[in-house]
Formats: sequence, structure tokens, C-alpha cells
Amino acid sequence: MTQHQPDDALRFVPIDHTNFSQVLELKRPESEDYVAPVVLSLAEAWLYRDEQIIRPFAVYVGEQLVAFVMTSEEQGTRVLDIWRILIPEEHVNKGYGTRIMETMIANARESKGYDALQLSYVPGNDLAEHVYRKVGFQATGVIDDGEIVMRMDL
Repeated sequence: MTQHQPDDALRFVPIDHTNFSQVLELKRPESEDYVAPVVLSLAEAWLYRDEQIIRPFAVYVGEQLVAFVMTSEEQGTRVLDIWRILIPEEHVNKGYGTRIMETMIANARESKGYDALQLSYVPGNDLAEHVYRKVGFQATGVIDDGEIVMRMDL
């Protein structure tokens, strides 16, 4: 039996030939320098393809592409790293960031494959920090490549 998803449910779809061009068109907000462009993220995913630890996703609500997300698994650990989240200008401040985070947390808990989630953000990205704290991430005190590392134990 197939369960019906509401029209506003988030869907995380792997990047493939059917959505690649559409995902490449996603642009970060003009005033935001905090998130790398999608093309760089996809190049990094390709670079690490043999390790099969990087997973890029297009995030849809219905048929509308609303975000790009990329995760990685830390080898030898049960930690899922949320490496990138890019929400284009036209979808900012619509609650997608919080919904994406809540969905990723729920999926990680349900998989029972992870003990924790981890992410980092550039200092000054107050909106991202607010969303991460709101859903339960806490700063670890670690600075990695100039970014503040946050973690959530599951």
C-alpha cells in the first residue's frame, strides 16, 4: 500500500540526469556569501564519488524545487554531517530551512544508523545559527576551517 504524501511534504530526491540542470540553476541569495554555489557542491560530490559518502539531494515540495542539500558520512563513525543547505532567494523565510532540518533529524533517528548529526556554519550567518539552535543543535566549541561546528546527539 502506497502512503499518500500531502502536497506540502518535503521530498529529498538524489541528483541525477533528470534534475541536474534544474538544481544547477539554484542560486544563493545575492546578499549571502555563506553557502558555496551548487556547482561547487556537485563537483565536490563527484570528487568523492568513489568513497560513496557524499549525497547531494534536490528538495522538493510537490513539483517545486525549493532547496539543495548535501550530506556526508564521517568514515568510521555513526555521524551524519549536513555539509550544505542552499535555499534560493525566492524560498527564503518560508520555513523551509526549519522543515528541512526537522525532516533530516527525523530521518536520521528513524534509520538508527546514526548516533549524531553535525554541521558547521560561517560566523555571521545568524539565520542559519537561529534555525540550527531552534531544532536542537548545540555549538561544540570547535572551529573548523573558520566555521563554527554544531552537533546534535540522537
